[in-house]
Amino acid sequence: MAARRYARRIRRGAAGTAVAAAAMAALSASQAPGFLPSAHAHSTASPDRSQGGTDAPSAGGPIDGGSPYITQLPPLNTAQGPFAPVPGGAPGGHVTVPSGGTGLPTTVLNAYLRAQESVAQSDPGCHLPWQLLAAIGQVESGQARDGAVDANGTTYTPILGPVLDGNGFANIGDTDHGRYDGDPVHDRAVGPMQFIPSTWETWGVDGNGDGVADPNNVYDAALAAAHYLCADGRDLSVPA
Repeated sequence: MAARRYARRIRRGAAGTAVAAAAMAALSASQAPGFLPSAHAHSTASPDRSQGGTDAPSAGGPIDGGSPYITQLPPLNTAQGPFAPVPGGAPGGHVTVPSGGTGLPTTVLNAYLRAQESVAQSDPGCHLPWQLLAAIGQVESGQARDGAVDANGTTYTPILGPVLDGNGFANIGDTDHGRYDGDPVHDRAVGPMQFIPSTWETWGVDGNGDGVADPNNVYDAALAAAHYLCADGRDLSVPA
C-alpha cells in the first residue's frame, strides 16, 4: 500500500523524536498494558488517495485498530522539497504535495499540512513538522487505513483500538458513555490518531470547519494531535 511505501522511505531527522514519541504514547498509550492516563490529559465517495484508489469499506462494524502496542515512531523525513499542486485533499480545494509526501493518501496528507500550518501560527515556537503527524498516523492507523476517508476527511467506519478492559491492556472504564467508541462499559482509542475519549474531551478540535470536533475525522484528529504535541511550550526542533 502507498502508506507502507511511504513508511519505508522516511528517514531520521534532527527533531526531538524521542520527546514526540513519549507524547504520542501519552496520547493513546492507554492501550499499553498497565498504563493509567494522566488527569491532564458524510459522503459515500471512494477513498481519496494520491495514487490509485480502492472501494470504500462495506458498511457495518467498525474497523478494529487493535494491534501490538507500539511506542516507537517511524523516523522522520525533515527534508522539504518542491511543492506541486494536485487535485483533491482540502474540502472544496487543492492540496500541495511536498517532497516525500506523494505516497500518502491525498486527504490525509492535506490534513497534516493544514495542521502544521495552523500550529505554525498558534504555536510558532513548536516547529511541528507535518512528517511527525504522518509518522504518528502511520503507527496508529496506517494513515487512516490507507486513506479510507470521505471527501470531508471522516473515516468510512470508526477505527477503534482494543477494548481497555485490563485484558492485556490498561483497564479504563467508560468516560464518554460510548459517544465516540460505542462502548458504554470501557474506553477504546478512536480514530486515525487513536485518541482515547477522555483525552479527546480535552484536546478535541474542529480542524475542517464543519462545526464538529470528531476524532474520526482526519482533519480534526491531526490538528488535535498537533496541539497536544505542542503543549506546554514544547519545541520539537530541539534534539532529544
